[in-house]
Amino acid sequence: MNYFDYSLEKLNEYEQVRDCLSRKKSCQVTGCGDSQLAHFINGLSNGYKQKVIVTFSAIKAKELYDDMKGFTDDVVMYPAKDLIFFSADVHGSYILQQRLEFIQKVVENKPFTVIVTVDAFLDKIQPLEKIKDNYIEIGEGSIVEMDALKTKLAVMGYQAVTQIDSPGQFAIRGSILDIYTLTDETPYRIDFWDDEVDIIKSFDVESQRSIENIESVKIYPASEYFLDKKTIEEGIAKIKKELEKSEKKFREEFNTEEANNLKNTVGEFLTNMDINPYSVAIDSYVNYFCENLVSLMDYFDEPIFFIDEPARVEEQLRVVETEFKESMSHRLLKGYVLSGQTDILWDKNYILNRINDQQKVLFTTIAQKVKSFNVEEFVDVDARNVSPYNSQFEMLVEDLKKYKKQKYSVLLVTSSATRGKRLAQDLRDFQISAFFESDSEREVQPGQVMIVKGSLRKGFTYPMIKFVAISDTDIFGEKKKRKRKKHGYSGTTISSFADLNIGDYVVHENHGLGIYKGIEKVEVDHVVKDYIKIEYAGGSNLYVLATQLDMIQKYADSEAKPPKLNKLGGQEWRKTKGKVKRAVADIAKELVQLYAIRQNGTGYQFSPDTEWQKEFEEMFPFEETDDQLTAINDVKKDMESNKIMDRLICGDVGFGKTEVAIRAAFKAVQDNKQVAYLVPTTVLAQQHYKTFKQRFKDFPVRVEMLSRFRTKSNIDNTIKDLKKGYVDIVIGTHRLLSKDVKFKDLGLLIIDEEQRFGVKHKEQIKELKNNVDVMTLTATPIPRTLHMSLIGIRDMCVMEEPPQERMPIQTFVMEYNDEIVRDAINRELARGGQVYFVYNRVQDIADMAGRVQSLVPDANVAFAHGQMGERQLEEIMYDFVNGDIDVLVSTTIIETGLDIPNANTMIIHGAERMGLSQLYQLRGRVGRSNRMAYAFLMYNRNKMLTEVAEKRLGAIRDFTELGSGVKIAMRDLEIRGTGNLLGAKQSGHMEAVGYDLYCKMLNQAIETLKGNKVNDDFETKVDLVCDAYVPASYIKNESIKMDVYKRIAGIETLEEYEDMQDELIDRFGDIPNQVENLLQIVLLKAAAHKAFVTEISGNKKLIKLTMWNHAKIDSTRIPLLVREYKGRLKFVPEKLTFEYAPKSNDNSTVIESAKKLVEALSTLR
Repeated sequence: MNYFDYSLEKLNEYEQVRDCLSRKKSCQVTGCGDSQLAHFINGLSNGYKQKVIVTFSAIKAKELYDDMKGFTDDVVMYPAKDLIFFSADVHGSYILQQRLEFIQKVVENKPFTVIVTVDAFLDKIQPLEKIKDNYIEIGEGSIVEMDALKTKLAVMGYQAVTQIDSPGQFAIRGSILDIYTLTDETPYRIDFWDDEVDIIKSFDVESQRSIENIESVKIYPASEYFLDKKTIEEGIAKIKKELEKSEKKFREEFNTEEANNLKNTVGEFLTNMDINPYSVAIDSYVNYFCENLVSLMDYFDEPIFFIDEPARVEEQLRVVETEFKESMSHRLLKGYVLSGQTDILWDKNYILNRINDQQKVLFTTIAQKVKSFNVEEFVDVDARNVSPYNSQFEMLVEDLKKYKKQKYSVLLVTSSATRGKRLAQDLRDFQISAFFESDSEREVQPGQVMIVKGSLRKGFTYPMIKFVAISDTDIFGEKKKRKRKKHGYSGTTISSFADLNIGDYVVHENHGLGIYKGIEKVEVDHVVKDYIKIEYAGGSNLYVLATQLDMIQKYADSEAKPPKLNKLGGQEWRKTKGKVKRAVADIAKELVQLYAIRQNGTGYQFSPDTEWQKEFEEMFPFEETDDQLTAINDVKKDMESNKIMDRLICGDVGFGKTEVAIRAAFKAVQDNKQVAYLVPTTVLAQQHYKTFKQRFKDFPVRVEMLSRFRTKSNIDNTIKDLKKGYVDIVIGTHRLLSKDVKFKDLGLLIIDEEQRFGVKHKEQIKELKNNVDVMTLTATPIPRTLHMSLIGIRDMCVMEEPPQERMPIQTFVMEYNDEIVRDAINRELARGGQVYFVYNRVQDIADMAGRVQSLVPDANVAFAHGQMGERQLEEIMYDFVNGDIDVLVSTTIIETGLDIPNANTMIIHGAERMGLSQLYQLRGRVGRSNRMAYAFLMYNRNKMLTEVAEKRLGAIRDFTELGSGVKIAMRDLEIRGTGNLLGAKQSGHMEAVGYDLYCKMLNQAIETLKGNKVNDDFETKVDLVCDAYVPASYIKNESIKMDVYKRIAGIETLEEYEDMQDELIDRFGDIPNQVENLLQIVLLKAAAHKAFVTEISGNKKLIKLTMWNHAKIDSTRIPLLVREYKGRLKFVPEKLTFEYAPKSNDNSTVIESAKKLVEALSTLR
């Protein structure tokens, strides 16, 4: 028994309910609430295998889930679908992922406690048998027929791709199957030997490399409905038949518009079914495809039901049913749905009757009559909530003394053992004998105060049996820290070749800008090689050996306009490159000088962390991400050293940059220094001011704000007190930079989004910076490549790990439709939220706002766009942040760092016209709080052709799951970030040579300045007669092949060579000879480069090596070397070449011979 259970055993009312259940009667319990309700339910569910807790809202379900988690491990959620919006073409798989956790337990016959909102019973779902038929377990040694498996996976809703990047996909390469289920953290790689499973490994999505071996894998379906070919054909026939009938009826009644709507809407669905039936959401057409559908009720076997607030549960059923019926009858009239789509819910009375037939306990907070559920017995529990102490320790001590005197058994639950032990110590200091207990079976005795580690959301007491439980939330008044989940996406190491398509622009370091035309196999003297074909201006082509790919980069810049092609062999590329090289050298010099000044200057040395600092940091209500902790430690290290801090912190909005700043500010204030926080806009100042006030409220720290939202007298006072040193932290816009603002002792300057300040302000910032520690925050991601080269010059922390998403964003993609817009806005306003409506045309944004207003007459609709005056714009944003505006119709200006947790629905009009990076950033604006957020991407159908539709749906589908699309989006943003980091002038140079080459050149310039010699003025070519390429049978997909070529070409050391071998075997199976030759040649090339060789060519009989004319070698040793080879090696001085003829009985391959020769040459240095 657990320490919590003893109290229930003594509770008379608990025994009554148990007794009632043993007689198979149903019972109503009043007086339970919050965590105590979970405690009670957990006690009652002992001895039952299937426990079902029914509640009325998603928020309540989440609370119950958190509470139950503290008492039992087998808790799962089964969320309801938003049926109104599930008619979208595409929707995210988040709900299914959660449902599968439950389905897994049922299929595997494990005990569970499932928490459902009652509307989840309304869905029509596949019978359990059907799921069991579509569930596969594969173990080592299983015999599986690959083709059959492929078909099966498609029916189960998995999508076939060339390389996996998100859940719900599978990929087949030769004898290897990769699969990413919705239920597992990592994807699996199954290696077959003929039809037998040889090895199963989990692997990492990002690097595509294996992690560990696994004995077996369970594959659950990735869709709720499984359709085979025959079912699909029959379903489509039924839909076509009904479409014809309904359309005809509309036309007979002269409702032409409705007839067209119907034809288009259903037509779109049918087109998508034609393209790929397995990736279309059929939720709303389920009646046409599936028979014998059941309700969730049918999944249970002798369950016990716990119903929370039955009156509200019934009300919720009624609301959902009515809302659905109204919305559907509307749509039926307007021609947006077929009649078979309006009947996809079970009747609410059917569900209520089914629940009534089960064994159940109803919980109501206060005694009330329950209409729709039958009740045979009543029990009233005397339980109370503990009133919170909000960190007032004395009050807690008083209460504990009172409890001890009255011989209460007191249980204090803390979230960590260290905190528990510290609490016990603190209480002993107040003469209360408390102890920390790690044995969870121990019973707390009357008059004892026992502290245990656990999780309890709110404390409660049973006065009748003198038992009280108090949680650390009650004591310290904070939400419990939430653990954040690590996400796979690791930022910015994008292999820019994985998405290289024919027709893309590429840059060759020696020949300039051309167009990539694909891979061509060329056979010379029975030897096959792969060449990359690049077309230049005037139609001339360049063929590049696959081993020379490291000289090529994909061209990228921040503008999307097509660049000008270079001529092969022309001078202009040399000139451009020279110009950029000089510019890069300048900026490198500037950076290095700045660094030297900072290294030599001495700044203030802050003292180490105090107890206060620890306490302050513990009050942060979330679990810090690893990146956040690293950043915080780096900043503190800088502050404690005597050099002047100048650190850049990059991370997307909501990744916790502000918390890093807050902790640094607290540290500065402790040493009686002042802190200035500079932000680009008034609204942001307001937001940060609120956050700072909130975090510092329990400490004697004075935070003030300087901005237009303050009155003149207020500002004058602040300025006066700043000068005297009464104000510790001041947050402000460029008003902070005015001449009249003076500090008594400024110790830390924090700058948010520096790139948004003008030149004039930047000068003023420079003056402020003198000898002060500086921290700059930015949300545009800074690329890895650049990050590496700037390490040691600019101190940077990159925060790439997103905080745990409180709730993922449900994304729907659909054609623009007024009805859905109305439903979506009403739904959000009904739960007290706000809506963003993104409309990107300034000319008629006012008309659009009017149209939205007419859809929802009761809402307060406003519009904003970038051409408004700054004042007017700020007023509108201020009203929106404060919740005075319900719907904001705006252009994409909302993507600049404002955090509005109350806006949780976003409707994007004309989504097909936006870039992925824009959509990604916009979408990140919602879903900032703990409630489900919705994003509706609406496109205009008539503007599209069918073949484009396929592509677009594909791209946006990636987007709903945030798969590979994000990487491309991130790339756009990085390029923007680099421009910001290095200034506008450099952006021009970056465009001239393309982004990657620019970064490479900057790297070299910095290395040279640091005094590291770079051997990069010549390239080494290897062209030996042997088969060296990647055969199509080994890697089919061209873009993956290109990526592999690019990475092989970059190999320089033996370690990288072995690593590449491992990866190839892991991802594609055993390495063919041709590929092994390729790897060897690249290694040879790296060695030859070090030995100043520019070209190696030849065959088994004769090998030629050409030296670089500036080679730093000892030429006096050449004759000695030639002599050693006894006439088989000769040197041609005018051509600088060595010619070598191996012995006729030499069995080495041509690569091995060349390698030996290069080793001999390297002794000349």
